[in-house]
Amino acid sequence: MKEKLILSILLMVTAAVHAAQGTHETKKPNVIFILTDDQGSGDLGITGHPYLRTPNIDRLAKEGTRFTQFYTNATVCAPSRVAFMTGQFPVQHNVHHIYMNHKFNVKRGIPDYLDRDAFTVGDLMKQAGYDTAHIGKWHLEGRDLKSPPSHYGFDEWLVTHDASASPSYIKRFNSTEHNVTMASHWIVDDVIEYLEKQKKSDKPFYLNLWTLVPHGLLNPSKEELAEYKNLNANSEDFKSWMKEYGEDAENFTEQMKVYCAAMTSTDKAIGRLLDYLDESGLSENTIVFYTSDNGPEDYKVGDATNAGVGSSGISRGRKRSMYEGGVNVPAIVRWPNKVKANHVSDAIWSGADWLPTLAKISGGKLPRTYKSDGEDVSDILFGKSKEHKKPLFWEWKYEVMGNKKYNPPQLAIRQGDWKFLCKPNGSAAELYNIKKDPAENNNLASKETSIANNMKTILLEWKKTIPTSAY
Repeated sequence: MKEKLILSILLMVTAAVHAAQGTHETKKPNVIFILTDDQGSGDLGITGHPYLRTPNIDRLAKEGTRFTQFYTNATVCAPSRVAFMTGQFPVQHNVHHIYMNHKFNVKRGIPDYLDRDAFTVGDLMKQAGYDTAHIGKWHLEGRDLKSPPSHYGFDEWLVTHDASASPSYIKRFNSTEHNVTMASHWIVDDVIEYLEKQKKSDKPFYLNLWTLVPHGLLNPSKEELAEYKNLNANSEDFKSWMKEYGEDAENFTEQMKVYCAAMTSTDKAIGRLLDYLDESGLSENTIVFYTSDNGPEDYKVGDATNAGVGSSGISRGRKRSMYEGGVNVPAIVRWPNKVKANHVSDAIWSGADWLPTLAKISGGKLPRTYKSDGEDVSDILFGKSKEHKKPLFWEWKYEVMGNKKYNPPQLAIRQGDWKFLCKPNGSAAELYNIKKDPAENNNLASKETSIANNMKTILLEWKKTIPTSAY
């Protein structure tokens, strides 16, 4: 707590300096981070979905750069969010699973919420002279213990649910059974209200806008479903693993109607935000980063039986799997005249890179004792070709739903074109050339033994650095 107190004092001093300097500085960009929940890499019109209409998110991609090899650092939502927030792999915070109630957390060896002493994006941006806000899903705390965004560097916040749920959202959620899809519109309403207030501030802003869609249980309204009333879904319209997945669905057409209706409704909400940014003149100097926390949910999970047909494109696996379908997700960055428009990049980066990249862009300073698992990828955002220097690592110790072929060994590493997986004892080795085999169909571990052994050594050494749970 002592370091956090010192940091708070430094934040106030730095903010005062920034205020005093005023117009003598180059104007820093505003930042809006839009995070959806369980959206697959194939779940956009612009990525080739045969039915889904997302004209506003597609527009965002056309006005910015879409990244085809962006990764989350976990296969489920809470640990993935830890990485975005801290710039560190979630295992470094003993977060291996979602935060639930205290009994669930103890059983899985995880804390009840993200360590309040952790250095976060909120802390960084405040130190850099930004107003900070979080609006939407939080899920960095348990269901029975509060630890809201105010503990992590956010000046203003509204949380949709869990222990820190804001009264306005409790009231709204109780007002309709269609609250998951409606929440996208409520969140955007509150974001626009926040941005209106920001007109009075002379400081830039950093804003998390985190939706609930398309996480189950989805229950879109009749009006939302009407958009897809004539849809007749056919698994033959998909390829690879998604085609196989659709063939086994209980009612592919009706599930797809619900899923598409929810995503299109959220797309409309995001469209209202983009229109507001244009009309208010904020678009020009605002970075918009759009991505998802992990791959699509499996319909064998109870709250997704009605709509668990999100698309992982051609990729193997879904949520909870360390194969590409569980961790490779949509990613778009727009910053007019800075980030290339209508551009597609295959550069590799991940959620852990978000914080160090913002440090570079915002001029924020990292604490002397802070160490990121990510790296500054601002040059990648600005269109330069660059290899990701640090390997990406994952660990998942729990059940993977659905198809047994989605269930990988416990550990994984991505380095360059290659991805290697194995058990903690080094057995069950799998090696894939993701550039040539993005669907992970061809295990080359027995053929490319030099590459496999080298990556195994690095992966098992990383495993040794994972803290032993104290919970």
